[in-house]
Amino acid sequence: MNDYFFEQLLEAEDDAITIVDTNKTVLYWNNAAVDTYNIEKSTIIGQPITNFFAYDDLMVMKVLDSKQAVQNQYHRPRKDKHVVVNTLPVFDNNQYLIGAISVERDITQIVKLNDNLETTSAELNELRQKVYPANSESPFVKLKGKSDALQQIIQLARKAASTNATTLILGESGTGKEVCAKAIHEASERRNQPFIPVNCGAIPSALFESELFGYEGGSFTGAKKKGKAGKIEMADGGTLFLDEVGELPLEMQVKLLRVLQENRIYRIGNSQGKQVNVRFIAATNQKLEQLMDEKQFRSDLFYRLNVIQLTMPPLRERIEDIEILAKSFSNQFANKYQVLAPNISGEAFEYLLQYHWPGNIRELRNLMERIIILHENSLVQKEDMQLYLPQATNFNSYETISNLPMEKEAMEKQLIETTLQQLEGNKSKAAKKLGISRVTLYQKIKKYNITV
Repeated sequence: MNDYFFEQLLEAEDDAITIVDTNKTVLYWNNAAVDTYNIEKSTIIGQPITNFFAYDDLMVMKVLDSKQAVQNQYHRPRKDKHVVVNTLPVFDNNQYLIGAISVERDITQIVKLNDNLETTSAELNELRQKVYPANSESPFVKLKGKSDALQQIIQLARKAASTNATTLILGESGTGKEVCAKAIHEASERRNQPFIPVNCGAIPSALFESELFGYEGGSFTGAKKKGKAGKIEMADGGTLFLDEVGELPLEMQVKLLRVLQENRIYRIGNSQGKQVNVRFIAATNQKLEQLMDEKQFRSDLFYRLNVIQLTMPPLRERIEDIEILAKSFSNQFANKYQVLAPNISGEAFEYLLQYHWPGNIRELRNLMERIIILHENSLVQKEDMQLYLPQATNFNSYETISNLPMEKEAMEKQLIETTLQQLEGNKSKAAKKLGISRVTLYQKIKKYNITV
């Protein structure tokens, strides 16, 4: 391929292409580079590239110094430019370094759009928070039901909302712990400030510190130049909700305890710290006392979190709420999918009352969405309900259900084994069908010594 074809190939590229020699002289500068940096070819070719860019902002200089390639790295050569850069050292036949070539894709508009989206999302969240004062309805109406078990929890939650006390919400998966936490926030004096949820079970261990505490610009490879606020800092003035707090690594438990004690956070790369005013609400479906005995959860952190404790009742202990919840979810999904909500016969509701509900409210919610999507008639009969719920072996008359833990665990084990067998051991699908998280499913498989 002669030089003419090679040059035309480079000019056809939409990405900015720069070639420099070891003396920093620009040998090549394509049209895309002209458009990206607004520097004409006649101005820059033959000149030292450091006449136009700061040395520390030039990736080609770093590659010339290190003789190591850089691939797909975010870079900011100017304050107003954001690019993804690939830069390679160039060697002659004797392996002597003769220069470097850099290919840069302009992503400035994408970055600006993303920043605008984050700003708009923050403003939308602020507007949502401000809606509450104009609405006389209590946030606790989101906890639907009239059972004594639920009303007792709502009464405690109202008291928690009137304070800034750290609150620990316990309960099985799917019982509405996050709904309760958000209601507490919206009923508190912090309602106009952010509510930031963090699922501790969904964050990789290596990312916990940067997610919770944030980092300063340039504190590690790939870090944004301006740095990034962590979830705790984002919740300043408002509420941080730590879901599945039992999954928090021990080293992060120490750092979280320090925040609770000092009301001060330290971004990665910052030793001065920043004062914060955050109300903490934590939740878990695990037995923290057992985790403390196993040295997996710090007792001092537990007592810091456990100032006010709420235990969300499982659905099987509030069966009088099943009909209320079922109708509410039915109407909700009928509106979502733009269909008429079917009526549910008395026998079909009776069938729901006999079910043990291992996935609690989340499982009932999933059931009603399934019915709205799949059911084609205007009435749901008992026979229809049998198609949408697991096998009848997982049912018991609520009048004869024993409160003995052993009976509950035996039923739970049987249901998990049956579901895994039906789905050929696919744990993700099994967790979804059971209405529980994968973390909870793994815990129960280990607890019951189930062979998959």
